[in-house]
Amino acid sequence: MSKSDPFGFNISAAADKKRRSKGRRGMSGAFESSTRVCDQAGCEEPGKYRAPKSPKVLDDYYWFCKDHVRDYNLNWNYFQGQSEEEFQNFLDNATVWERPTKPFSKAKEAQGWARHGISDPHEMLGVNATLNPGRSLGRKLPPTEKRALDILDLRDSTTKAEIKKTYKALIKVMHPDMNGGDRSQEDMLQEVLWAWEQLKESRNFK
Repeated sequence: MSKSDPFGFNISAAADKKRRSKGRRGMSGAFESSTRVCDQAGCEEPGKYRAPKSPKVLDDYYWFCKDHVRDYNLNWNYFQGQSEEEFQNFLDNATVWERPTKPFSKAKEAQGWARHGISDPHEMLGVNATLNPGRSLGRKLPPTEKRALDILDLRDSTTKAEIKKTYKALIKVMHPDMNGGDRSQEDMLQEVLWAWEQLKESRNFK
């Protein structure tokens, strides 16, 4: 250490190398500076390899020689003794890196919008915005089938059975034979018949 160093730091390369050598672990995983003896009963080899004692206590270790740490690792089972429920909880937590998500409170959400200079007194933004699906654009149907649905006053989500039921109901109301020969709705009847022809064989309705 230099006398001119007012903070007492020794940043020389030799000092750094000496610090790094303490407790240094080699590429094989061995702690070369360990003075322990292998924890395997009857073994007198140096214990340079550490292994956790329990899946629930991962910071308390056995110290083994190279051969015995291999045997220990081969028989290691992190999930040993866990129930099916505990195992499933582990998988659920692992998918979110053990950091389960939590919903934002309304206060925090409001604070978030406020940081951008946006006031939302009617709660039209954020979570509430997803509660209103808006106007559905509907399915892509041929123009003739869309026109047929308009005539029958039906939606594009209707079923073939509902189309047939509506068609029969309209026929009973409009057909002259069902109304004592009244032909006042004959034009509308022709449209209903045309609409049914467009939809009865369509594959767009279940």
